[in-house]
Amino acid sequence: MADTVTEQDFEQQVLQSDQLVLVDFWAEWCGPCHAIAPVLDEIAQERSELKVVKLNIDEQPAVAQRYGVMSIPTLILFKDGEPHAVAVGAMPKSMLEQRLGLAEAAA
Repeated sequence: MADTVTEQDFEQQVLQSDQLVLVDFWAEWCGPCHAIAPVLDEIAQERSELKVVKLNIDEQPAVAQRYGVMSIPTLILFKDGEPHAVAVGAMPKSMLEQRLGLAEAAA
């Protein structure tokens, strides 16, 4: 299960992390967000170098606005504190890994 981040700890948990961090921008009412959650859990279990966290856009709108999140689920892969890749919408694991540039690492 992914950790939850808030506006208060986003910088410490994501921007200052020395590992890749995948942020799942989601909301409780979002069906596709719930659908993609098991895929994210699977990716997190398979990749020790990757930290997966969830950010509820209803509870933390400022962070979502800062990164231009217009629709959810939006997944942003952060590397060295910077957005590195973005995937929007629920999709199969293989497509998600391609969008985020993780497919090459797995090969």
